[in-house]
Amino acid sequence: EVQLVESGGGLVRVGGSLRLSCAGAGFTFKNYAMSWVRRAPGKELEWVSNINGGFTNGGGRISYAPFVQGRFTISRDNSKNMLYLEMNDLQPEDTAVYYCAKSKGPFYTGPDNRGPGTQVTVLS
Repeated sequence: EVQLVESGGGLVRVGGSLRLSCAGAGFTFKNYAMSWVRRAPGKELEWVSNINGGFTNGGGRISYAPFVQGRFTISRDNSKNMLYLEMNDLQPEDTAVYYCAKSKGPFYTGPDNRGPGTQVTVLS
């Protein structure tokens, strides 16, 4: 059974930083594209970033949504089955529940499985 557990969310002031982590289990982590998606209050789920899989060390192609480009950095440690999202210069519009997600294969095709999420709240 696929298990994804996020951590690292919390309260932060405008301009602050947080690092989200996601532990994966129940699948061969390195073989799958992983992503972060988020749901802001009253809004639909939106894609934030993804990193492709298929490599023993590190990840493949990385992509970011325009609204986080230059502020967020996605990374993965396949030896630990971990996915990360370094978030800098956080803004109130970044307030959301952030979910770690796994795709169906090594290339990003959307969030096939998601974790329970971690809340990020940016105070103005």
